[in-house]
Amino acid sequence: MNLQKIKLSCVFVVMSLLTISMPSRAELTIDITLWLDNATPIAVVPFEWRSPSRIPLKMTDVISADLKRSGQFAPMNEKDMIETPHSSSEVNYATWRNSKMKYVVIGKLQPLGSNSFKIQFQLLDVEKGTQVTGHSFQAKKKQLRRLSHHISDLIYEAITGERGAFDTYLAYITVTKDRKGQNRYRLAISDSDGYNEQILFESSMPIVRPSWSPDGKKLAYVSYATGRPQIYVQNIFNRHTQRLTDFKGSNLSPAWSPDGRRMAMSLSKDGNAEIYIMDLNTRKLHRVTRSYGVDIEPSWFPDGRSLIFTSDRGGKPQIYRQSVDSRGGVGQAQRLTFDGVENLRSSVSPDGKRIAMVHNTGGQYRIAVLDLETEQLSILTDGGLDESPGFAPNGGMLIYAAQVKNRGVLAVVSSDGRASHKLRLQQGDVREPAWSPYKQD
Repeated sequence: MNLQKIKLSCVFVVMSLLTISMPSRAELTIDITLWLDNATPIAVVPFEWRSPSRIPLKMTDVISADLKRSGQFAPMNEKDMIETPHSSSEVNYATWRNSKMKYVVIGKLQPLGSNSFKIQFQLLDVEKGTQVTGHSFQAKKKQLRRLSHHISDLIYEAITGERGAFDTYLAYITVTKDRKGQNRYRLAISDSDGYNEQILFESSMPIVRPSWSPDGKKLAYVSYATGRPQIYVQNIFNRHTQRLTDFKGSNLSPAWSPDGRRMAMSLSKDGNAEIYIMDLNTRKLHRVTRSYGVDIEPSWFPDGRSLIFTSDRGGKPQIYRQSVDSRGGVGQAQRLTFDGVENLRSSVSPDGKRIAMVHNTGGQYRIAVLDLETEQLSILTDGGLDESPGFAPNGGMLIYAAQVKNRGVLAVVSSDGRASHKLRLQQGDVREPAWSPYKQD
């Protein structure tokens, strides 16, 4: 079978600890709203399960859903499959060619005892009649969903040549009403498909701007729990929390540097909101901007040598770029956006070549992407109150907050705007999303 053997038991220890340490809540519900007309046809055949006991997880449902959400693939409905092979010797390639499939995924799920399982899968190229990739794993029952996302990543990368981003987290804020009709704010994380939601922190006061550390193990966020905005950092595994800032005025917009050693933020401790950088080891501050405008919402470039931020120094909020070093800002800030009435809440793509932002034209706030090389601005969404865009770690998708029937939902759109889906709560609003970096186990 030419299976490449990979043991992931250590990889899944982190998810196990996370699940044990935090109570589970209701998951987000996914609505596929648009996908590519030319998506690659693929059949993910249900994995063989021969045990008389109930299958612990139908992993192929998770894999198919992952691939479909990317917008790059059109998985075949299980009911339309003429055959369900589980090994390459059982595959009739002519049958799958007649079904217009480009690829077929087959595999097996076998119990090993002690709540442990062996999982094998193969990705087959229908036209060539050959195997593209194949892997073998061992995992516990509670690790199977994450392993499914990992398999989706392997399939995605084998076909597209780009790393997948299914085995990642989302962070977001939920807002619900308590029995007295008062707002309850919760900082939550989930898998990239909305499952396994975990609450990290909750408060009767607003929580905003979650920001992932580069290693994916901590979140910085702004809490109004004391009555004014302050920046906190929380470990997502042991839930240890520390207050990072307590300056007078506003403490807003935390953003980790790519090396995790510094944090950019917006502080008004000296009267005007300016961008500062804090050394997280010494807590020493370095001022980056000096202007009469309000400077907020910093976001780093991948090289750590410059960042972008929002400023109204020109009259309306626009995006500026500022070079930085260990002492703060270097030289004059460069204005990057000129189209539209306003451009704000920006983030940089993982490759540093594009900037996502909230773009206001005619009072409609939509998500747009600016190509820094061509200076072309592309509007990706059609909502009226879209906000808080952030790239997936592979740059292929963007997550943002939207309004649907007066409720806050999360939405994901491909970076070319051709595929999208929404994630919503059964009750309440969900907002302020942030896509995690790749997990480092």
